[in-house]
Amino acid sequence: MLVAILSDIHGNRHALEAVLEDVAKLEPTETWCLGDVVGYGADPNACVELVRRHCELTLAGNHDLAVTGELPLDEFSRGAALAAQWTQEVIEPDALDWLSQLRPQGERAGLGLYHASPRDPVWEYVVSALLAELCLDAQPQRLSLVGHSHVALSFWRPEGEVASGERRYGGDILDVAPGEWLLNPGSVGQPRDGDPRAAWLLLDTERWSAAWMRSPYDIKGAQTAIREARLPDSLAERLQYGQ
Repeated sequence: MLVAILSDIHGNRHALEAVLEDVAKLEPTETWCLGDVVGYGADPNACVELVRRHCELTLAGNHDLAVTGELPLDEFSRGAALAAQWTQEVIEPDALDWLSQLRPQGERAGLGLYHASPRDPVWEYVVSALLAELCLDAQPQRLSLVGHSHVALSFWRPEGEVASGERRYGGDILDVAPGEWLLNPGSVGQPRDGDPRAAWLLLDTERWSAAWMRSPYDIKGAQTAIREARLPDSLAERLQYGQ
């Protein structure tokens, strides 16, 4: 099965449309989203509609849970809380109802799916080999997919050895057949790894290969939408730097 893995869209319609256009060219069997469809960006309703139409499976991220009221806003940074509050004001009832039905973890095709981590599906940032080691101990599957950190990463633990990890860049392809893995596709709508292009992952579960992808998109258009919505300017500014 060929699967396109998206995560952390964050209301960025311009980025999501560019990624979905690139995904369609590769004709995957399914497309999955690891959560945070909304939050930060100015097009939550459009992003919900696109994800509902194109993704066979979607998880809830912490920002989705904030918008639905399942997480208190005081657990978020000022900019994130303001964006979540604004999203609560503009999101359509049907979109909110759909978000309310999502959960932050799941399983499909024998793969573990977590918004954040196998130990804490909502909040934990897996950004070090030490944390990955603990998560690999906790996950029941050989390979899991995580988002949340907005950084494209891979963590690998060969049998009888300790885990190691690396940043991943557009064009990287890995053989993920041997050992245990945690794979992070990076963020569609707000990358934080220095590359402003939208990030995603293509996973082949027959060949057991993982390919990290980047899609250029209309960053200025996304920035304009954020500013027209009168969201914090920092949310627009950071997009051009991939931070």
